[in-house]
Amino acid sequence: MPELRLGPLLRYADGSSATVWVEASRPCTAEVRAPDGTAKGTARTFQIAGHHYALVEVTGLTPGTSTPYEVFLDGTRVWPPPGSPFPPSAIQTPAAETGTDGTVRVAFGSCRWAAPPAAEDDPVGPDALDTLAARLAADPTAERPDVLLLLGDQVYADEVSDATRRWLSARRDLREPPGDQVADYEEYTRLYYESWLDPEIRWLLSTVPNCMVFDDHDVIDDWNTSAAWLADMRATPWWRERLLSGLMSYWVYQHLGNLTPAELAADPVYDAVRATADGTDVLRTFAARADADPAAVRWSYRRDFGRVRLLMVDSRAARVLAEDARSMLDPGEAAWLRDQALAAPGSYDHLLIGTSLPWLLPHLVHDVEGWDAALCRGVKGARWARFGERLRRAADLEHWAAFPASFDALAALVAEAGGGTDAPATVCVLSGDVHHAYVAEPTWPSGAPVRPTARVVQLTCSPVHNSVPLSIRLGFRFGWSAVARALGRLVARHGRLPRAAVDWRRTGGPWFGNQLMTLTLRGRSARLRLERAARTGRDTRPALRTVTERDLSL
Repeated sequence: MPELRLGPLLRYADGSSATVWVEASRPCTAEVRAPDGTAKGTARTFQIAGHHYALVEVTGLTPGTSTPYEVFLDGTRVWPPPGSPFPPSAIQTPAAETGTDGTVRVAFGSCRWAAPPAAEDDPVGPDALDTLAARLAADPTAERPDVLLLLGDQVYADEVSDATRRWLSARRDLREPPGDQVADYEEYTRLYYESWLDPEIRWLLSTVPNCMVFDDHDVIDDWNTSAAWLADMRATPWWRERLLSGLMSYWVYQHLGNLTPAELAADPVYDAVRATADGTDVLRTFAARADADPAAVRWSYRRDFGRVRLLMVDSRAARVLAEDARSMLDPGEAAWLRDQALAAPGSYDHLLIGTSLPWLLPHLVHDVEGWDAALCRGVKGARWARFGERLRRAADLEHWAAFPASFDALAALVAEAGGGTDAPATVCVLSGDVHHAYVAEPTWPSGAPVRPTARVVQLTCSPVHNSVPLSIRLGFRFGWSAVARALGRLVARHGRLPRAAVDWRRTGGPWFGNQLMTLTLRGRSARLRLERAARTGRDTRPALRTVTERDLSL
């Protein structure tokens, strides 16, 4: 009898359909159905490297309702598990589709280490996602997100837990590269098991639709920092297997569920994988193509939630790394982003641009990244260029600011999308990565070709569950200070940097801890809430405490 190894994950939901992802122990038919039979869907599993997966499209849903569901494998019910302490998993179809209530709640964050089995043993504090799950499970009537955005570092391929390290050591000699980092597809599956079998996370992801995008730790720290970095990695004997396995596992565990049913139906890789008894070679060939020609593959995607448009942007694999043409996005990716942001003006009230890496950073960090990019480009000669490359890798100088032309291009796109008679009420850039939370707001110079009328904000929230050392706290607090900004100007002058297309100021934060942000979007209004997972006493259960709440509407 097949068993449910992982999932279910509720990935997509619109007014009448949804997709539910599962992993089974052997080939079988997966079925998702409502107990009353009003909604259902089936799919045959496909096989990748000895593992069996299905993405089930569920139809027959009614807009603006909550439909409990169960999962069956070859006719045997496997979800919910017997004795589950959680409420039934349910598919909440968007109320916005009915026109009775246009509210859309979007929760987001990034950077989640898998939580240890017992929360009191957790060295980095309560997990914000675990805590959200506990709150929703305890009160089924509580306000819940309509969608959960996970903005990178869903797993850490290069920083494994003690339990995974022991598992790896039983499998191979950790004295051989890559040591106690993951090496192949099977080891990637271990990371997802460890993270998504957490009971609270498993239930949360089964009942709140979720969208994901990778960041560097999903593959390796500083992934695609520079052309020199990539050349060094490709020279190591273990890198190719690590990268191909990372892309393959990302496609299976994260990317597939990001797609709409129509996009899945038109996806040739998905079709080919399901058409063969073992799709491993098909998927490996696809991953190799993505490595050899990143522009040939698009990981970015668009999702619409009523009158809220979400553009999730790949800011890792789509990079152009040649020093004389560095860009965060290749030309095709940049054109896609522009087309999606400007399509059907007036059809959305809020534009969300999800990018794992923040666009607007503390001014000192921004200027140092631009200065370093100039050094690596050779503006101060070969010796400075070598120094710049060493510094770039050591200090993780590879955000939007390290790609100055891309930084300015995003500013221009945001201004264009946020301007004109059909402008949305807000344009929000949602990011993580930097292990603190803040709000920053840009301003365009009076002579800019286009200036937005929408409220534009950078909303950064991380980590969901990770360490925040004192050095990071002190460094980012200083990085936002007036003194740091003055130092940044000196650095920028040394690198002969032109003035950035926008200026900006921090209007909230920095805040530290394991945290989540939630945007509540209703009509043309937008409200932001930041919550931190914390305990009020030694023996109390963690709870999400509101750190700040504010109106983002103009």
